[in-house]
Amino acid sequence: MSEPGKTRRSRRSRQETEADLLAAARRLLDRDGVLAGINLREVAAEAGVNHGQIYQYFGTRQALLRAAASDLVERRVAEGDGHWELPFSERRQAMFHYRVEEPEVVRLETLLALDGDEDFSPLPRFEQTRKSLERDVRSGALPADADTVAAHVATAAAQMGYAIFREAYARDTGIPLAELDHRVSEAYGRMVSGLTTPSSREPGTKAERTEPDPPGGRPTGT
Repeated sequence: MSEPGKTRRSRRSRQETEADLLAAARRLLDRDGVLAGINLREVAAEAGVNHGQIYQYFGTRQALLRAAASDLVERRVAEGDGHWELPFSERRQAMFHYRVEEPEVVRLETLLALDGDEDFSPLPRFEQTRKSLERDVRSGALPADADTVAAHVATAAAQMGYAIFREAYARDTGIPLAELDHRVSEAYGRMVSGLTTPSSREPGTKAERTEPDPPGGRPTGT
């Protein structure tokens, strides 16, 4: 009998073949881990596809990984993901749970980032996100003086960081993973809520943005 994932089927459409290749890439990544990377010939063999087709459809390993990550995100959108309509705090909490519950996306994005892929986008659909952030300020979900982009990036980084290390954190702390997920979710919610509180600055003033001194001290001119 053929091994799972290695049955060669005839007359597959391009859409079916691409779907099989994306699924095979995710299986190999789950089996071998991020540091093992992805070999296109191995992916083709796992999917039961001629290796020439994978080069024809994707061209590079990075393109394959980007497609696999995008496919998972698009599936979530197709299932009715309406998180963009939620207020800031609820939206970020929803994304926290998505990252924890979808480790495949996290692994793929991590590998692309470590690979130095310049075409990798950690903030897909950012223009839609920007509109949600503008709405948050108008509605009062974020204070008028909020640096909305920085708030979004910082909370996204916290989500990814925990999702990447959560199993190792559970081992080191001795806390069962499900319990740790719950406790960190509560702490994350408190952190995000802090961003929705207006600062103590006078109304109408902007936060001072400090830059590190260049080598040799501050410049004498402008």
